[in-house]
Amino acid sequence: MIDEQINTVASSNPLLESAWAILEAANDFRDVAAVETCRRIIDATLRGDLPAKSDIDVVYNFFV
Repeated sequence: MIDEQINTVASSNPLLESAWAILEAANDFRDVAAVETCRRIIDATLRGDLPAKSDIDVVYNFFV
């Protein structure tokens, strides 16, 4: 049930969806800094807060 709720939120939030994808890849590559950044974004978003701009910048830089 929680997975369904997270998937619903993620599908309506491109930043959250990107953070999940990057989190999976960062785990595979053992990129601790990226993992922590993605976790902060995911946690903030699920709490209804805005993630820090610096964390958002890290996620968007993966696509640049």
